[in-house]
Amino acid sequence: MADCIFCKIAGKEIPSQAVYEDEQVIAFKDLEPQAPVHVLVIPKKHVESVLALSGEDKELMGHILCEVVPKLAKDLEVDANGFRLVVNTGKDGNQTVKHLHFHLLGGRSMQWPPG
Repeated sequence: MADCIFCKIAGKEIPSQAVYEDEQVIAFKDLEPQAPVHVLVIPKKHVESVLALSGEDKELMGHILCEVVPKLAKDLEVDANGFRLVVNTGKDGNQTVKHLHFHLLGGRSMQWPPG
């Protein structure tokens, strides 16, 4: 999508502090971190939100959740003590960028309820 900031990051039109990248996914440091470790994991394919996922996306979501997130947790050294994985969806879910993204937060104790 031409005006999507995350598509521009994935396409290298906008620089980011990437911590992981492969053919399907890029993960980069959040510009306004809410924890000592705060990275965004996005598919390079434009998908607006969780609600826009289809059966075609099963392999992509499996790749993100079963391979990329565990690797990042280990590489970022939050695997031992734990981390939070957040997906905001829609206005009330506080989704500010209309491109599916996962926030991986760690490096401190997370509070509940999250707010």
